[in-house]
This record gives sequence, C-alpha cells and structure tokens, in this order.
Amino acid sequence: MPRHQKRRGMGGWLFLAIVLIGYGLSFLLSPELTTDALAFFSRVMRQMLPVLGLVFLLLFIADLLLSPTRVKHYLGKEAGLKGWMASVIAGVFAMGPIYAWYAVMADLQKKGMRTAFVATFLYSRAVKIPLLPLMIYYFGPTYTIVLCLYLLVFSVINGIVVEKLMPQKT
Repeated sequence: MPRHQKRRGMGGWLFLAIVLIGYGLSFLLSPELTTDALAFFSRVMRQMLPVLGLVFLLLFIADLLLSPTRVKHYLGKEAGLKGWMASVIAGVFAMGPIYAWYAVMADLQKKGMRTAFVATFLYSRAVKIPLLPLMIYYFGPTYTIVLCLYLLVFSVINGIVVEKLMPQKT
C-alpha cells in the first residue's frame, strides 16, 4: 500500500452488520415492534434526505468555488475585520437547521478557515431575520435591537474565546 493512502478500517461495515443482525433478532422476537421501528426509521430518513442533499450540494459548491487559497485569504489568519464581518453576516443570513452547517464549516476549516470564524458563524445564527418582526411585536423594537446587538457582539467574543481554548491545527 502506498504511503500517501490512508488505511481504512472495517468499523463502518462492522457497525452495519451489527445493526442488521440486531434488526433480524428483534424481528424474530417481536415482528410488530421491529416493523414499527423500521417505519419510524423510514419517516426520519425521508425528513433527513433533503437536508443531507442540501449539505452535499453546499459542500460540492464550496469545493468548486472555494479553494484553500481563497478561504485562507478571506477567512484565514490574515483576514482581519473582513473575516469577522463575513462570518457574522453569513451566520445571520444562514437558514436551516444548524447541523446542516456543521459539515460545511468543517470543510471550510480544513481549507483554512479560522476556528474563531467558525464559532462566530455558528453563534451569530441566533439572530433569525424571519423572526425579527414577531420579536418586535412581542418585545418591542428597543429590546429586539439591544438583544440582536448583544448576540452579534458576543458571537465575536465567543469566536475569540473558542480560538484561544482550541488553537487551530497547522
């Protein structure tokens, strides 16, 4: 085996075999319960597949458009204020479930994105633009503005703290 190839273990296949054996044994013991479990699994997978498809699409687009050099330039160590602004603004405008963004952020981090910007992006997702009118209705504009500003300021502070606690691998 060439030195540059990673050796892949059998862990994934072993896990799949154990799960299939488990389902087979549970079917022998309680067919109705196993059928219900498989129906539940099917419903969950139907809900998850569009999200996973979106994640893979975003990863594909990121792979095409974002070279490691470009990521390091805009979101790397030397990005400065533009990196902070990009991660805050992108976090605010990011839609969908947060777990859909984990793979995208991990991919960008491998290409050179600072850990601080990843944490800032994820934290600043707390500001939900579609919910702002509802928040203003219930709590008023002053409270909404102050809370949003606090969230955005603390997203940057959170990014700094996370990077200090978990330095990026070089």
